[in-house]
Amino acid sequence: MCLGIPGEVIEVLPDRPDLAKVDVSGVRRNINIGLLEDDRPVAGEWILIHVGFALSKIDEQEAQAALEFLEDIGKAYEDELEALQDSYID
Repeated sequence: MCLGIPGEVIEVLPDRPDLAKVDVSGVRRNINIGLLEDDRPVAGEWILIHVGFALSKIDEQEAQAALEFLEDIGKAYEDELEALQDSYID
């Protein structure tokens, strides 16, 4: 199962404006934000992430609801977090 998971933008990398450091349930990774070129996220905003790419911006309420849902489904969410933790974009 592939999931879109919410993450909070910590910072947009100054030397790579197509990448942002994002926190997803305590896991911090660089995520490609190039698909959001017309509405770039900034620190403190929430994004929906799939396989290392930001798909859309979402508000904090929507992010929290999605996180609660994902925590409820358990294993698939844990697998997605593990895949995110194992991923690396340089």
